[in-house]
Amino acid sequence: MSTLVVAFRNQTSAHPALSTGIALAVAVAVFYALCTLVWLAAPNAFIGFMNSLFHGMDFTSLLTTAPFSWIGFVEALLVLSIWAFLAGTFFGWLRLRLGA
Repeated sequence: MSTLVVAFRNQTSAHPALSTGIALAVAVAVFYALCTLVWLAAPNAFIGFMNSLFHGMDFTSLLTTAPFSWIGFVEALLVLSIWAFLAGTFFGWLRLRLGA
């Protein structure tokens, strides 16, 4: 089994810092999409969860009568993913420089 893992790692010759950035960007994109699905399925329960998660802050002002925008979703997904890629790549680069 370890031979398979080593062979797979050799095929991906991306710099470790880039791999870290890609991993973080994909993770952020997946969790943002899941969060959006929960928001669409049960907005009131989601707001209640967010209020509890942030120690009673009131997020009810986020509820709106405007319809869901796929363009807005894709824009936010891209911005968050790009930001996560840049932050993850910087983290990977810095980790290598610090010798960790």
